[in-house]
Amino acid sequence: MHVRLTVVGGPSDLRRATATLADTPTVGDFASPLPLTLDMHDLLGREKPGTLPRPLRPTGEGQGSYEAGDLGYWSPNHDLAIFYRHDGQTIPDPGIVHLGRIQTGLDAIADAGDTFRLTITRTQ
Repeated sequence: MHVRLTVVGGPSDLRRATATLADTPTVGDFASPLPLTLDMHDLLGREKPGTLPRPLRPTGEGQGSYEAGDLGYWSPNHDLAIFYRHDGQTIPDPGIVHLGRIQTGLDAIADAGDTFRLTITRTQ
């Protein structure tokens, strides 16, 4: 499944990213309410998290590792996390559940500022 991530309020041609989602039950749970708009913020200069409207049912264990471009689920706060920079640190327990990967436009997310709104929609 593919999704478009759009920074709300920015120039549409410069503020979009595309991602490919994994084929897992957790991703199906994540994708079921799409489209959706989240309030995002910057965390530690490496990721942009935003709280989902409801918790997901994670399947499998979270991982302590990540790469720039990963989309993940942080279950304690039911956050979507978009990693835009790797800082050499690991994610504490329970780790990040992998949801997918940014294919294009990671800079649009990285450069979106400290707080912004992000709309996520399915694409064909």
